[in-house]
Amino acid sequence: MLAVLGVGMLVPALLDSAIGHSDWIVFVTSSAITIGAAGALYLGTSGPIERFGVKQTFLLTTMAWVVLAVFGALPFMMSTTQLDFTDAFYEAMSGLSTTGGTVIVGLDNAPPGVLLWRALLNWFGGIGIIVMAIAILPVLRVGGMQLFRTESSDRGDKPFATVRDTANGITLTYLGLTVFSTVLFNLAGMDWFDAVCHAMAAVSTGGFSTKDASLGYFESIPILWVAVVSMISGAVPLTYYIRLLRNFGGAALADSQVWTLMGILVVSVGAMTGWAYFEVGLEFVPALSHSAVNVVSIITDTGFVSTDYSTWGGFPMVTFFFFFFIGGCTGSTSGSIKIFRWQILFGSMQAQMIRMLQPHRVVVRTYNGKPVQPDVVDGVINFVFAYILSYVILTLMIAATGLDMLTASSSVASALAGAGPGLGPVVGPAGTFAPLPDAAKWVLCLAMLLGRLEVFTVIVLFTRTFWRS
Repeated sequence: MLAVLGVGMLVPALLDSAIGHSDWIVFVTSSAITIGAAGALYLGTSGPIERFGVKQTFLLTTMAWVVLAVFGALPFMMSTTQLDFTDAFYEAMSGLSTTGGTVIVGLDNAPPGVLLWRALLNWFGGIGIIVMAIAILPVLRVGGMQLFRTESSDRGDKPFATVRDTANGITLTYLGLTVFSTVLFNLAGMDWFDAVCHAMAAVSTGGFSTKDASLGYFESIPILWVAVVSMISGAVPLTYYIRLLRNFGGAALADSQVWTLMGILVVSVGAMTGWAYFEVGLEFVPALSHSAVNVVSIITDTGFVSTDYSTWGGFPMVTFFFFFFIGGCTGSTSGSIKIFRWQILFGSMQAQMIRMLQPHRVVVRTYNGKPVQPDVVDGVINFVFAYILSYVILTLMIAATGLDMLTASSSVASALAGAGPGLGPVVGPAGTFAPLPDAAKWVLCLAMLLGRLEVFTVIVLFTRTFWRS
């Protein structure tokens, strides 16, 4: 993984070298350090090794993302941005966790290499979490990911028979979506550089932009709608596209979490459009376009913004806060609680009410027409409880640094969900996370790690049982 990251650093190095910017030396140096560390790790662990157990896999998964963020921070510290270690690590963790919150001010004039590196961090983080969701999390039985267990005897839900083939398939799909999004952004009016950066950030639901004003800089309705399509494409399970391409027919089209997500987006965009049109006073097309891009951005946990919706009044502020907790589909690049878990929770609640009215009735909970195993329901309930408990504790920690309630609560909600901007004048859509104290930034880094790795993967490392032999 470090080797891949190191090779990726050569891409912005080539760009800066082509335009004559001195930062190319920084990226080459960072690449050499990263690849050198990867080589040292490879040589130091060469030879036959025993198969990893569950504990080793938990530890490796968490440490991999932390170490990648450390090395990913090198260009931010050594380039003309000259970020200190805290800010550089925050920026790298925000990129790799596809959060999209930034501490860099002056993106409009930032070196192209730095802007491309931010987009690449988003892109690497997006494909990384998808492969992990298919190959690792089901083995660890984390938070409802058992639905994707690769050792299941039921092959009907998987497009390929092996994990490797599935990983290859979703990687090609991910790359195809990125290329398609790049072309659409260019046709909508972006130059090729901005189109590539925004496509990588949109499909990964990462949200890093090349402009301080994000999508609002371009003042283009077509660009906003291309962003909407691109963000939704990243919030849909990549295996969904593979099933469609492999002619799985109605079974693929009938994926309930995809249609539930679409329904939530349509209702939410419609309600926000009505508010922007009747209460804020925007014309219909701008009201619809700005509502669509911002609602989709927060629900899919991308982080793009097109306007400062915090000035729209109390209803949008409260609504966008609750959007942080929705998320896209399981098996997508999106974060937060996700549609699948909400469906399981609502189904469990419905079953409980039926049992209250008919105590002797046997209620079989189903998902997509198939029975849901009790351990899946238990995993989802436990995940949501751990997610909310983590949110409360982290919010109190942020508040202890001296930040106000709105900034503390929304910044943690955004970081856990990987949604980018928070709410309010400091971390809202018109602000950045740069003014926050270093202690708050480190707490938010922890929140981003927790949210990206499905909470349990990280907090299990802090239990006494984990370290017992």
